[in-house]
Amino acid sequence: MKKVITYGTYDLLHYGHIRLLERAKALGDYLIVGVTSDDYDKSRGKINVQQSLTERIEAVRSTGLADEIIIEEYEGQKIDDIRRYDVDIFTVGSDWVGQFDYLKEYCEVVYLDRTTGISSSELREKEHKIRLGIYGNVDFLLKYVNESTYVNGIEISGVCTENAGIKEKLKSKEISVYEKYEELLKVSDAVYIVTHPKQHYEDVKLALENGKHVICESPIALSISQNQKLQDMAVSSGLILMEAIKTAYSMAYNRMLLLLKTGIIGKLVSVDAVCTSLSNIGASDFSSGLSKEWNSITAWGPTGMLPVFQLLGTAFKSVEMDTLYLDKEKLFDIFTRINFTYDDAVASVKVGKGVKSEGELIISGTKGYIYVPAPWWKTDYFEVRYENQSNNKRYFYQLDGEGIRYELVQFLKAIEIGKDTGYVSKEVSYHISEIMEKFHSEKNVRTLNVEDI
Repeated sequence: MKKVITYGTYDLLHYGHIRLLERAKALGDYLIVGVTSDDYDKSRGKINVQQSLTERIEAVRSTGLADEIIIEEYEGQKIDDIRRYDVDIFTVGSDWVGQFDYLKEYCEVVYLDRTTGISSSELREKEHKIRLGIYGNVDFLLKYVNESTYVNGIEISGVCTENAGIKEKLKSKEISVYEKYEELLKVSDAVYIVTHPKQHYEDVKLALENGKHVICESPIALSISQNQKLQDMAVSSGLILMEAIKTAYSMAYNRMLLLLKTGIIGKLVSVDAVCTSLSNIGASDFSSGLSKEWNSITAWGPTGMLPVFQLLGTAFKSVEMDTLYLDKEKLFDIFTRINFTYDDAVASVKVGKGVKSEGELIISGTKGYIYVPAPWWKTDYFEVRYENQSNNKRYFYQLDGEGIRYELVQFLKAIEIGKDTGYVSKEVSYHISEIMEKFHSEKNVRTLNVEDI
């Protein structure tokens, strides 16, 4: 019996897929079809797959052409499969010519001509695109412009910014620049907001009032009541309001959360997160008006609190903050420590834009601990460590675009199905805003001496 094997994602199964499977089947007596897993697709850069692994497997099975279906989960698996299943022929589409010649050492390799004029990517491209406008003055927004090119179904409708440097960089990208936010809203279906946190509430509110979906850099609002009002507005208007914390979409971070749910380090007792960076900001840069700079608590606080709330929950019994201000007017904290106390656990979050420390994440349990090295918020690696070091294990996951492209994909999917499927829950969002409110009202906050700064 001559065995044939082929692989693919088989997203939005179409006639081209079926023709390729038919021709693969004709090469032998028994056809094995490898369907790539979601994780493996992401590691290869296929981030906008529309269907789940189960749906894609069922689509292949429904063709009646596969004698056996397997799941492709890792690099190098093709060699393992060819040996394991005693395969005679490996086949794939002609757009991969030459790339699998290394398999000729193990079996015959056949490249089949693809059906012209149709592909899953083309089908996704032909769907209605969401016009995404970007509003803000920080350089970080350029990353969203760049990462959007990896996401089928999104096109940048324009950028509204006062930043001359951003405007200059956008010239080469042929992206429209708008002077007024209202003008950007008119040409957009959705907006990404990365204005100063003190503007978020009004900026998000205006977008929702104009019927636009919103993805807003965290924190969405600086009080829990404002956050709830915005979330209620979105729900009543049938719009998506998503909180943007790119770390939530890092594959390593997500796998770590899932692993912890298995009890791999026992009962969780402590979460310690550090997020710091150095800035050249001086007290003379500030006036009594709105600062153009994000202070430490707003810039790093949401990221630092993310693992605390996602692992220990939001029902903390107490919260205490210690902060060091750059200026006597308390416009800008260069360092803040947030201590949470739960019934059965504790957590500490240290954030700073003028104090530097090792940006690591440590999660302690009764059986061991997880260590995520700096910068943990965009890591592709973490370790599970035990008293007996021989039991330690390292986990590696590819991270592309700091998680931004995956965040955009999730935002797009939420819009398409009309349901918020973001990885930052409303509950977490509310309590991030709650901490911001406590900080800015100086509730449970102790101010450190500023005389020597």
